[in-house]
Amino acid sequence: MAGESRLLIQKDIDVTVVEFLDKNILDEANIQQIGEEINHLIEDAGVPKLLISFENVDHLSSAALGTLITINNKVRQKDGQLRLANISPQIYEVFAITKLNKLFQIHNTTDEARKNFK
Repeated sequence: MAGESRLLIQKDIDVTVVEFLDKNILDEANIQQIGEEINHLIEDAGVPKLLISFENVDHLSSAALGTLITINNKVRQKDGQLRLANISPQIYEVFAITKLNKLFQIHNTTDEARKNFK
């Protein structure tokens, strides 16, 4: 894969936690790379349990939201689960406006999200 990883990936017993290294997820090339990295995690997992933390993120582009929707679809195709956590109020507002807060399971903290996996 070209370039350095844009993600910090931690694997718990059965949950993979993904954090972004960038504060701003706006650049198309970075978003594509992030999507590819997360797709590899999904493909490598039998039944993916993915927790994406937005703790370090200040800004998110619509392309990044599109990538999240694609990730969500891939996780569901494998009967997996996706949780989002640590979303700042201004980014959450974007999820609310686009009604994506209904599509995704969003939690305040990674611990709260982790407890929500079945």
